[in-house]
Amino acid sequence: MRRLLAPFLCVCLSACLGRSPNGEFRLDRLRVGPGEFDNALFQTVGAQLRPGHRIDVVDNGRVFEAAVEEIGRARRSIHIVSFIWSDGAVSNRLIDAIAAKTREGVQCRVIVDALGSPGFSGVKRRLDSVGCEAHHFRPLPGQDDVAREHRKMVIVDGRVGITGGFGIDDRWDGDGRVDEPPQWRDANLRVRGPAVLEMQQAFAESWQEATGSLLPRDAFPAAEEAGPSLAAFVSSSENSVATRSDRLTQLLIASASRRIWISNAYFVPSTPILELLTRKAREGLDVRILAAGDRTDTKPYLVPQRERMDRLVREGVKAYEYGPTMMHAKVIVVDDRIVSVGSCNLDALSLNKMDEGAVVAVDEKLAEEEARRFLQDLAVSQERRAPASDRKTAGR
Repeated sequence: MRRLLAPFLCVCLSACLGRSPNGEFRLDRLRVGPGEFDNALFQTVGAQLRPGHRIDVVDNGRVFEAAVEEIGRARRSIHIVSFIWSDGAVSNRLIDAIAAKTREGVQCRVIVDALGSPGFSGVKRRLDSVGCEAHHFRPLPGQDDVAREHRKMVIVDGRVGITGGFGIDDRWDGDGRVDEPPQWRDANLRVRGPAVLEMQQAFAESWQEATGSLLPRDAFPAAEEAGPSLAAFVSSSENSVATRSDRLTQLLIASASRRIWISNAYFVPSTPILELLTRKAREGLDVRILAAGDRTDTKPYLVPQRERMDRLVREGVKAYEYGPTMMHAKVIVVDDRIVSVGSCNLDALSLNKMDEGAVVAVDEKLAEEEARRFLQDLAVSQERRAPASDRKTAGR
């Protein structure tokens, strides 16, 4: 589907590269001291880190096992929003799980982006037949055909939410290490705690736009204390100056004091983000980037991606392209405690036009787990290297 958007992206990137520095949102002067990330997050994107969360990693095909498990526990509502929903084995598993609960009276609501899922009509008929209300989001043509719903969320009873980079498609099943048939590498989280209500609110905004209706009051139960982690859900929509996705990405980089490890499927970020990464590398931080490689689903991205990677490598950043299959994750690990996992790609579409979302957590165990998975991915990736005569010292 990204292939359909690539021509627009090229135009958008050209515009971004030619824009005056005074016309771009920048956090290059921001300094976030120790223990100040929660304060900085609230002031930057309006999200409050709250305690009481349990967060589990459900990468690759595990995300569908988790979704079926949680749907099976539903008592009141099942809410799903996805950019891509395709007919296939994964879709059938989810619909079968939904059907078992709608027969018990559980309400089901689904939103699927019209551009991301052009073949959704058959799936919609099946969902309708089992008592699940399903809608296309922003039918085409519309007011702005590139301002899409790109979030991926499964929310059950307003108490547990699953989010990340997954689509509801057989390509996301498997272990992220096989390319024939495609088994894409992706990163997702299952969350319990107050942030789930923020995910529900983001779903409610899209539901209201798609249907003109409000969710019932019981869709927003009192938040439960589910675990020890601090977390928030940051929702982002198009903004003429800077989206929350853009602000969040720059804040995460600016907050780092030791390391910034980024996995992102389509690494074609703006000049302000590149300059922040460069500054951190020059200050001696461990900055590493992992993106999709030759097995990407969108070949036109590789040229601008590699140009940016090579520019960063010359400044001391380490850059890698994933080898086994398509790498679709969107993860940022900052230092030893801060993690962001969501739907936002580091490209002009996600950072400027699309509805996106990310779980931001301060959780040492989660950071350790995501760092471990990052290193596992690097072990099967190809590093990009600058010529010896062209390398700069990064102050390490």
